[in-house]
Amino acid sequence: MAGLLLAGVALLAAQRLLELRLSRRNERRARDQGAVEYGRGHYPVMVALHALWLGSTLLEGALRGPEIPALWYVPLAAFLLVQPLRYWAILSLGRSWNVRVLVVPGARRLRSGSYRYLSHPNYLVVVVEVAAFPLIFGAWVTALVFTLLNAAFLYVRIRTEERALRELRSPSG
Repeated sequence: MAGLLLAGVALLAAQRLLELRLSRRNERRARDQGAVEYGRGHYPVMVALHALWLGSTLLEGALRGPEIPALWYVPLAAFLLVQPLRYWAILSLGRSWNVRVLVVPGARRLRSGSYRYLSHPNYLVVVVEVAAFPLIFGAWVTALVFTLLNAAFLYVRIRTEERALRELRSPSG
């Protein structure tokens, strides 16, 4: 299991790093258009939360031993089932997608793609991932602790995004 655990964490970390690269490119574009950032203070908390979650998954999974959990395929299925929603959300936002809360003056709130059905589709994905990924490797303490920490973080993050989106409304909107 150690090899699978390391490979899983490495793949997920690589996914996140590639997404950060795309995010930074989109962030530069938004800032060039005069974007204003909201929630700057909680961004380092989000980065730390995700890094610690992956590290904790690796550590607890390794400490649990070489046996893979009996029902490993259930959290794996949940994890894999939400991945298309992640990329639908990213594609729906296009050049506007990034990991910061940036508002370009005069822009309009997106109400198409995945955002036609959910206000924050990517956060649904993150909620499932934070709970499911550690459970694939039997890291139930990590799943529980980081699900609670993530819920507290998302409470702050979603309120910040909603405030930013309210201010996004143009005078004609």
